[in-house]
Amino acid sequence: MNTNFVIAIDGYSSCGKSTLAKALAKNLNFIYVDSGSMYRAVTLYFLRNKVDIQDQQQVENALKDIHLNFNSRDYETHIILNNEEVSAEIRQMPVSKNVSAVSAIKQVRHEMVKQQQRMGKSKNIVMDGRDIGTAVFKNAQLKLFMTADPKIRAERRYKELIEKGEDITLHEIFENIANRDYQDTTRTESPLVRAGDAVILDNTNLTPEQQLNFALDKVNALRKQA
Repeated sequence: MNTNFVIAIDGYSSCGKSTLAKALAKNLNFIYVDSGSMYRAVTLYFLRNKVDIQDQQQVENALKDIHLNFNSRDYETHIILNNEEVSAEIRQMPVSKNVSAVSAIKQVRHEMVKQQQRMGKSKNIVMDGRDIGTAVFKNAQLKLFMTADPKIRAERRYKELIEKGEDITLHEIFENIANRDYQDTTRTESPLVRAGDAVILDNTNLTPEQQLNFALDKVNALRKQA
């Protein structure tokens, strides 16, 4: 039996999963792993190298050339793609528009899940994504499933991108979120679904501090039971 504590956070795009995961990791002194950034980095590589995602052989060959690492500073995850930090570029719209399609590829998911499982074997971690509680860490001590009103999610994402200087409209963000929701929930390989034992966290009307306290209460309750 593992003595490490794993917190799996799943949910829809732009629900603030990474915000909560980073806050939990900092508060609990856990390691934070942003699984979504791994899929985004793969997507970026595919876009740069014009990989045809319909061509299984091209996908498999490309995956052999993708080496991902993380640098963690101040509980911020900085992802390294083949020795290049791409943390900012993977958050731009070209990647956002394609990441769901890339994430749906069986070979991509299998490779990323293997890497993620290795990370959680010996450390206390918080990991967020789409299938952490259902595929990566089915026995995680705490599973959270985050959701929020789509309009609120779009507004939050719009504000974030505008502050970074992106030329984008709220309508484009809303359409992107709706499309990603559809792709994430209907894909054949590891679709976005709530694990049966996951606690729902609807943060439509919650502040970051309130959602952190909600999650910490769940962690503390589990530790008392142990």
